[in-house]
Amino acid sequence: MKLRYFDNAATTRTKEEVLNEMIPFFTNNYGNPSSLYTIGRISKKAIEEARRKVAKLINCNSNEIYFTAGGSESDNMIIKGIAYANRKRGKHIITSKIEHPAVLHTCKCLENQGFDVTYVNVDKEGIVDINELKNSIRNDTILISVMFANNEIGTIQPIDTISKIAKMYNIIFHTDAVQACGNIPIDVRKMGIDALSISGHKIYAPKGIGALYVKNGIKFEKIIDGGHQEKDKRAGTENVAGIVGLGRACELAYYNLPVHIKHLEGLRDYFLSEIMKRIKFVNLNGSKEKRLPGNCNCSFLCVDGQSLVLNLDSKGICVSSGSACSSNSQEPSHVLKAIGLSDDLARSALRITFGEDNIKEDVDYLLDNLEETVSRLRNMSPEFKMIAKEQ
Repeated sequence: MKLRYFDNAATTRTKEEVLNEMIPFFTNNYGNPSSLYTIGRISKKAIEEARRKVAKLINCNSNEIYFTAGGSESDNMIIKGIAYANRKRGKHIITSKIEHPAVLHTCKCLENQGFDVTYVNVDKEGIVDINELKNSIRNDTILISVMFANNEIGTIQPIDTISKIAKMYNIIFHTDAVQACGNIPIDVRKMGIDALSISGHKIYAPKGIGALYVKNGIKFEKIIDGGHQEKDKRAGTENVAGIVGLGRACELAYYNLPVHIKHLEGLRDYFLSEIMKRIKFVNLNGSKEKRLPGNCNCSFLCVDGQSLVLNLDSKGICVSSGSACSSNSQEPSHVLKAIGLSDDLARSALRITFGEDNIKEDVDYLLDNLEETVSRLRNMSPEFKMIAKEQ
């Protein structure tokens, strides 16, 4: 059975071009980058070349890029680092209610240490309430952290507007761009972003590697002690192969971005058009216009999302019922609840995220099986039969 993979928001495959560039740093060029001999210097040079490639993708200086183990570490590193470095100035942080757990749980951790966090509401499309955000600012506000694009519903935030508000009040602005980076254009200079998190395995690099952009002049304390790697901000021998892979993935994303966006938007729009024709009582979650090119999040009335995932898996189809980081939770998605969905609708949601490997034939296969599965599951639902009778 051919695998049809539609969960690229959870992770992407590692591209052959990326893997091929990494392999020498597992085999021949395996030297520690801190060593002075030749293969150590080769590793050090490769890290700095990768740093330049990552910086080019988001238009920053290469010395503003720090390599991490992934998006969650980048979020922890910058949110805690800024909080600790600026606590004398203030202990208030603003974020949104639909952030990734890496941000929300980091903020909860800081609350336990005496910091005060405001969690701003979003509208029914998942867009941050700008007026509430602005009204939440206090004299002791030191950081605003709002994600670039949501990992579940794909809604893209008004980053330019938020950054301008932050600058107006001399507040540091961080954005978790794990889902956005490599999928839509990002220019940290033009957008006024002070700090930004990146994850490798969302952009066809391996798992276990990420990056953090921090604008020069922004003070933040390190949270991992040890050696002096990464300008003394992140101790530990560098993951050279992973860093090289991330650099290559960012380079490919930079040059392929227009084609990548067009391909994903085409698949997304085709899927949404067809699914609304074929299946009744389907709700699109998130913004129709301000949306990541490859993201579809739909609720299917009277159908359990996890049942859909398992039934489609038996047909060789990979989709998810929410964020991969919370897939074991029995609670309805905090993101879908924040945009106003009932518990039942939140639990009936399916997240489908397209990638570069998907083609129209794959989408047709998904549509056929989704239509059949939803119909079969609804036929077993007394609640749906009552609703259908009333129509």
